[in-house]
Amino acid sequence: MVAAEPETPPPTPRHGELVAALGEALGADLVSHAYSATEAWVRVAPAGWLQAGRVAKEHLGLSYLCFISGIDWLQNPGLGGEKAWDPDVEASDPPGDGPGRWKTGVAGGGTRFQVFARLADLTRHVGLTLKVDVGDGPSDPDHPGAAPRVASWVPLFRGADWHEREAWEMYGIEFEGHPGLRHLYLPGEFEGFPLRKDFPLLAREVKPWPGFVNVEGLPGDDDSAEDVEA
Repeated sequence: MVAAEPETPPPTPRHGELVAALGEALGADLVSHAYSATEAWVRVAPAGWLQAGRVAKEHLGLSYLCFISGIDWLQNPGLGGEKAWDPDVEASDPPGDGPGRWKTGVAGGGTRFQVFARLADLTRHVGLTLKVDVGDGPSDPDHPGAAPRVASWVPLFRGADWHEREAWEMYGIEFEGHPGLRHLYLPGEFEGFPLRKDFPLLAREVKPWPGFVNVEGLPGDDDSAEDVEA
């Protein structure tokens, strides 16, 4: 029988205190935690995501929101330029990949998509990273009801507004209770979510890009670069 590896101790006593306090406040909604030599990560259940942020800010002194972002744990399927974006076709899972089999790194995870947030106590110079499973989500942007989703932190941190909008735009993650999810970078008619692993990297070659693009001829071509409207 192989002995279990001992748990890594918290890098500082304060990190241990923060994790313990969150565990006491959240109960079963604190799913797991992990430490490294310098950091602490806590994974919470979706039902406890908003409460975790509230406890961290109002009771633990973690009042500075560094960022909120998304993660797509799908294994890279090796997309090529011939794979055009088709919102009506569900991307197939590569071998060994799929719900319940994502390799989600520190503090674990059970779904393809996660949201994570970094909070800091600027007085004691200590921080904590919180993460939450938000679902597997289809590739079809026309069915938002099936999108990965979690509660918005905007009621807690005004600065969460743009961070959540970016995660919504790039990953298709819905933040329930956000006052206005709308595009930051992409035109409103853009289809798909560019930071998802199944989004074709060469989309400009297989789908017209909005606006004007500069098309450069290949070496030896008679025509020089010309401007065309997509």
